[in-house]
Amino acid sequence: MQSFLRQHIEKIVKLTDDEAAFIVEHFVEEHFSKNAFLFKQGEHVNRCFFVVKGLLKLLYTDDSGKTHIVSFAMEDWWESDFHAFLNNAHAVMSLQCIEATDVLSITTENFHKLCAGLQKMEHFLLVKTLAGNIAAQQRIISFLTSDARERYERLLNRYPSLFQRVPKSLIASYLGVSRETLSRLSS
Repeated sequence: MQSFLRQHIEKIVKLTDDEAAFIVEHFVEEHFSKNAFLFKQGEHVNRCFFVVKGLLKLLYTDDSGKTHIVSFAMEDWWESDFHAFLNNAHAVMSLQCIEATDVLSITTENFHKLCAGLQKMEHFLLVKTLAGNIAAQQRIISFLTSDARERYERLLNRYPSLFQRVPKSLIASYLGVSRETLSRLSS
């Protein structure tokens, strides 16, 4: 699992063996079964997760009890309730496994130690954070300017493997459409 993390980081910054060993010291390997929660809405969140194998969904349940899929996270992706993670707060979202999932987790404390101890990681995490912000902004713009078919086609073209791994009801929630509408879009 550690070699997978190193390969992921080295897509942005090159590491020496000592630097890679220093990074790995800050992470913990964790394994979760299908449908397990890594954390639930309202719980304290002090970990961020790098997905080595498996698939996660970040979800928000509104006051009426309706669940909304905020994002999916598959291999080579990072996920958490980042506001809670960085501010030592309670989650406003839940993180759940769609498949059995292996992750490397880092606590908020170790995250700060890692960034303070290795400037390359600060650069790496800045690049990853900006990429995540760009994706979130593009998703918001898509919801504001695109119809359901365009959002469906964009998701299908960008992440075709999701359609084999994720139940249609979850894809519908992510796209902001009903299951019936998704069926019409996919036919």
